[in-house]
Amino acid sequence: MKLRTSFIITLSFVVLFAFVPQKDKKTIIFFGDSLTAGMGLSKEQAFPFLVQELLTKKGNNVEVINAGLSGETTAGGFSRVDWILRKPIDIFVLELGANDALRGLPLDQTKQNLQGIIDKVKAKYPNATIIVAGMQAPPNLGTQYINTFKEIFPSIAHENNLVLIPFILENVAGHTELNLPDGIHPNVDGHKIVANNIVKYFENLL
Repeated sequence: MKLRTSFIITLSFVVLFAFVPQKDKKTIIFFGDSLTAGMGLSKEQAFPFLVQELLTKKGNNVEVINAGLSGETTAGGFSRVDWILRKPIDIFVLELGANDALRGLPLDQTKQNLQGIIDKVKAKYPNATIIVAGMQAPPNLGTQYINTFKEIFPSIAHENNLVLIPFILENVAGHTELNLPDGIHPNVDGHKIVANNIVKYFENLL
């Protein structure tokens, strides 16, 4: 009788636990270029994976997807995003534009492509939160080009009422010890800083 009572109590506990509301898992997609992909590093060393680790440690139930592609331009991203959007998402982080600047592409096209990507995300998942990751152009492109490029990101975030990360490489760009020999892509330590730069923008969203 005592064993039977113990079994019933245990079974009741299991049933009750099964019906305790669990936090819904949030799907976060980082859609970007070689910076997101983690050029020269493993997927586990790139900042999207590190962001998932940091958010999970804070008690968030998240799945972070690294949709970075080395060499991707905003035009390439506009063409590719439909395939990425086949999976339902809650948060979409847009990190593109750097390769447009490196190639000196017309900035009106860059902004148009970014807007096109945003429009596609909104159309497919109207309740998703979109975050725009700001970038800066290399200094050899001239003051006018640099300033115009830099303003694209806050401008498009403001026009669409989106979350803006002013400069995703804050405290990393220009620091030799935090970048690969090419001086452009963050190394392991650089990606750790980028991940910490980003995580704070998710605190209210999650």
